[in-house]
Amino acid sequence: MTSIRLAPSILSADFARLGAEVRAIETAGADLVHFDVMDNHYVPNLTIGPLVCEAIRPHVKIPIDVHLMVEPVDALIPLFAKAGANIITFHPEASRHVDRTLQLIRDHGCKAGLVLNPATPLQWLDHVWGKLDIVLLMSVNPGFGGQKFIPATLDKLRALRQLIDAHQASGGQPIWLEVDGGVKVDNIADIVRAGADTLVAGSAVFGAPDNDGGYKTVMKQLRSNARNV
Repeated sequence: MTSIRLAPSILSADFARLGAEVRAIETAGADLVHFDVMDNHYVPNLTIGPLVCEAIRPHVKIPIDVHLMVEPVDALIPLFAKAGANIITFHPEASRHVDRTLQLIRDHGCKAGLVLNPATPLQWLDHVWGKLDIVLLMSVNPGFGGQKFIPATLDKLRALRQLIDAHQASGGQPIWLEVDGGVKVDNIADIVRAGADTLVAGSAVFGAPDNDGGYKTVMKQLRSNARNV
């Protein structure tokens, strides 16, 4: 079975103690730190930028997975790469030249990927497969944490898994398939069964009390349920 990666989203973390929060999820077994960037333009919310990424970078050794929900995107890419990002994904609707933006991310030493909203067609991927390290499929509409998983995402996820498998079978590079939005202990098995190998969980992780090892407990439950597919 493909190895499963868990990427807690700090959008649901306690921002008053962010350094401690990211250290806690790494200790609890996180594979990535998911870093949501919103600009109150592409999405109706405003969150964090490169300075916060730079601030948490010394606190963890695991990769930082930056999801840019911003428009335009290109100017922020060098700043996040310099701040310590390892993966940078963006929404194709927010770029004038998707191929060029993917190459810009790679030129700055990061893994590159596209993010598809629930209503974004898979055809956006058709001509850029060779520059993708990851595809992030949104299972909620972007902008806010704590939303419920959209069930129709599972059919889209299966179709995307087939496309990625066909690309790799024909000699293409490995591409991670990430899902973000409403991932919980009780649905992660269905999501993995449909084809995801990288799972973003925000409120499911940070909603657990950490004073009794709650992060470690919920991370263990998530990983166990994902592996039991």
